Amino acid sequence: MTDQNAELDAALEAVIEAARAHLAAVKAAAGRIDDDDVWQAYVHLNNTSYAYDEKLLDAFGEVTPWDVESIDPDEADQRFGMAGAGADGAADDPYDQVISVRQRRDYRVPSVAALLKVAETARRGSVPEDEDAGPVESVGEAVLELLQAGDGSLASLDVPELEPLDGLLTVTEVTAPLDLEAFDDADGAGPFAPAEGDQLVGRLDEHPFLPDDEDDHAGHQH
Repeated sequence: MTDQNAELDAALEAVIEAARAHLAAVKAAAGRIDDDDVWQAYVHLNNTSYAYDEKLLDAFGEVTPWDVESIDPDEADQRFGMAGAGADGAADDPYDQVISVRQRRDYRVPSVAALLKVAETARRGSVPEDEDAGPVESVGEAVLELLQAGDGSLASLDVPELEPLDGLLTVTEVTAPLDLEAFDDADGAGPFAPAEGDQLVGRLDEHPFLPDDEDDHAGHQH
């Protein structure tokens, strides 16, 4: 039992040292995401904790409150992309282009009055009660109001007041990311126009699925 106690003491000391090393790595990373040293220290702390828990269970039938499983460092590195890192921890295969995803979806407006009404309701919900929300005066303004209320998500346009038509989504490799300052606020075409060197990877065509068209659209969902 003496040898077993010595092994337990050593295992506990290993956990303490691993915890200190992990804390030091976290402090050094200062909030940096996916830091290699933090990850390696985490794996070591996990495995020393697991080893101590196992020895405690074998010796006395007791367990720690740490619900951990052993992590294979080599397997974990591969799973989390660390195997492709260079000696300095940086990825050795950076992608030199930017991926641009662009989407267009068209709508028919069955009732202008109904669309303006639902947009005015959305606007009133976004301004303080003591302020006048003002009327929504055009179809375009109404759609923009719905998008703003939905934080820009196209899902906010899934309302009965808008009838979806065809749309498409494209994926393009571009040489430089979008620079909003390079385009005037009134320029709706420039930010979407392909630049020299841009390469279209592919596009997905979107066809609206309406309950009345179930037979016509069967098998054509994208």
